[in-house]
Amino acid sequence: MTLPAWALYPRGVSRPPPPERSPTFGLILGLLVTFAAVLAYSAYMSWQVTGLRKLQTELVDRNRRDSLQLLRIQNDLNLLAVAMRDMVSSDEPYPLTAWSAQFQRIRTDLDDAMRLEATFAPFTRTPEQSAFLTSSFTQFWDATDRVFALAHEGKEQEARKQIQLSLQERQAALSTAVARLLVQNSENEEQAGQRIVQIYDRVRRQVYVFLAATLLAILLNGVSLIRWNRSLFARLAEISERRSELAQKLISTQESTLRYISRELHDEFGQILTAIGSMLRRAGSHAPEGSTLRADLQEVLVTVQTTLESVRSLSQALHPVMLDEAGLESTLDWYIPNVERQTGIAISYEKQGEPFAVDGAAGVHVYRILQEALNNVARHSGAKQAWVRLRFLRDTLELDVEDRGSGFQEKPSRRGIGLVAMRERAELMDGQISFTRPPQGGTLVRLIVPREKAESYGKEDQSVARG
Repeated sequence: MTLPAWALYPRGVSRPPPPERSPTFGLILGLLVTFAAVLAYSAYMSWQVTGLRKLQTELVDRNRRDSLQLLRIQNDLNLLAVAMRDMVSSDEPYPLTAWSAQFQRIRTDLDDAMRLEATFAPFTRTPEQSAFLTSSFTQFWDATDRVFALAHEGKEQEARKQIQLSLQERQAALSTAVARLLVQNSENEEQAGQRIVQIYDRVRRQVYVFLAATLLAILLNGVSLIRWNRSLFARLAEISERRSELAQKLISTQESTLRYISRELHDEFGQILTAIGSMLRRAGSHAPEGSTLRADLQEVLVTVQTTLESVRSLSQALHPVMLDEAGLESTLDWYIPNVERQTGIAISYEKQGEPFAVDGAAGVHVYRILQEALNNVARHSGAKQAWVRLRFLRDTLELDVEDRGSGFQEKPSRRGIGLVAMRERAELMDGQISFTRPPQGGTLVRLIVPREKAESYGKEDQSVARG
């Protein structure tokens, strides 16, 4: 309790005795103030925790349920895209009416998914967005009914033309709209996370103010609250560390899966298609010259060769076999000219130092980082020229990807998963990655990996796994 101003005297100056006054009122008042402060602060904390619980259960859980339904809708739209591709393909011998039952099943599932998605739609979604999605589906199914009506009337060519001109475009527009809603849900969750952090920060500031303005009991209560807050932040840090570990495990699992699928495509399906091509050539050599059978066999052979090339291209896209067979340096020598041809970007590729063998697992991470960096150059920078520098130094392996494009936004509207994956891959190799703006403008992505890690990364992982 604060003493009255007249109670303060210099040393040696006697004070008159205070008037006889019962301390009961002051003690009761102090006790009431103390209890009021405790109750007020307890009410404040309860309100904040309730708000956090409400934010986490209502907004985050609602977004998650809505995203699951949107993914279900997106999967059905992909099934429709595959079906329409088969319908317009000249290789399919079936009439268009054969796909009617499949479309009806997908339509039933989509209607159910749309009904559930409407119940979980986040509050931030505007009525216009919901109305647009509903009307787009209505227009798509109306166009589908018209196509099948033409097919039932025997107008197969006209129906296929309608699929190419109308249905496929509407399906693509619906897929884009659903993807945007998924992105919006992701942004809502990120905003909710930021709001949670803001609430925690606000609570922490209030704790400090409360400690400065209360008596010993409130001070003790504030100390316990600070410990509680620190425990929460420690838990958040632990969760963040676990998220990083999970991301790294997901990357490793993804690469293993892609490598397995790539090898299966390259070895199994490639050999099967090669064998089919050989059998078709033998069969064609026995067919009479100029016969329709020989022409049909040749047409099938061309289709098999085209499929074989597609399978090989897909295998290389999933996981370049050259990484395992020839190493990182040869893979980059092959990959960079391909990117130049595909994107039209002039890439200047330089190598420095005495090359050393890079472990296959580490080579995959370096390759993926280069791939993501060049994709960002092609998609976002607007640059027509880029520089790739690979340096084999005594203690490190360094990779630079530089352009003179628009560069990174200082405050991007949303954080892309590509940059996060690049950082995680660098951390997997105990390396460092930086994103800077050179004096000439644009973007410089620099990866630095310790040489010992680049040479033995995969071997260490295998030894740990065996242990």
